[in-house]
Amino acid sequence: MSTSAIDKTAAVRIRFDQVSVDFDTPQGAMRVLDQVSFDIRDGEFVSIIGPSGCGKTTLMNIVGGFVQATEGRVLLDGQPINGPGPDRGVIFQEYGVFPWLTVRQNIEFGLKLDANRAHAAETAEITDRYMSLMGLTDFAGHFPKHLSGGMRQRLAIARAYAVRPEFLLMDEPFGALDAQTRSAMQDLLLQVLQREGKTVMMITHSVEEALYLSSRIVVVTARPARVRAIIDVPFGYPRAESVHEDPRFAALRSQIRDIVMQEYAAQVRQAPTQAGRASAGQ
Repeated sequence: MSTSAIDKTAAVRIRFDQVSVDFDTPQGAMRVLDQVSFDIRDGEFVSIIGPSGCGKTTLMNIVGGFVQATEGRVLLDGQPINGPGPDRGVIFQEYGVFPWLTVRQNIEFGLKLDANRAHAAETAEITDRYMSLMGLTDFAGHFPKHLSGGMRQRLAIARAYAVRPEFLLMDEPFGALDAQTRSAMQDLLLQVLQREGKTVMMITHSVEEALYLSSRIVVVTARPARVRAIIDVPFGYPRAESVHEDPRFAALRSQIRDIVMQEYAAQVRQAPTQAGRASAGQ
């Protein structure tokens, strides 16, 4: 990643262009996204934040190739996304690792698939590298059930990185961790990104986490999700804990929290209406 937070000359890698998504329900079509437009440039770390259930994960799932837009376009390097691909690594909150495989075997797994197949020596070299980066070398033969939550998430990141994706898609990756482990994982992620360089899209509910990690933050509304605000984060990389003491950090945190809480309030107001529609449809 560059030493500045935002390089506005960098190429657009991901483009949301007037994207809407409708899901079928027993009561009829439910609009989840509505006319969403924004870009993610090469090397950016963009966080999406908004109320629970507003459609944030749907945005990520479109980029991952798991969901198709009902209207509009999502382009990856100028081309429509037609399905999942090895260029996109996905990390979920629920520790996306195989419990029946050891740490080493989990990291090796993607390197043995046709899309990413590597020779045995290269597989061992890549696996050793990411175990070292994530502090997992001493646990190579352990199964996930023997690891702490933070270590399982380190393993999930190592497995995603091992197949050398260009894009990292993260859905609340640290949401299940305690505060201290979460902070340590954020620092580790920044360190690895500094070495490796990726274009990142992250879903989070934490304003503080979004500010600490991101180059830009996209705040979306209550469902159906629309873009409410796009905020440039003024802190460069590499980034350190001291950024939390910067007066601009506190000001932005307050500004973004106010916007998000307004949308939470809007979602609460919507609930009786949605419940009434559901009853009418029964």
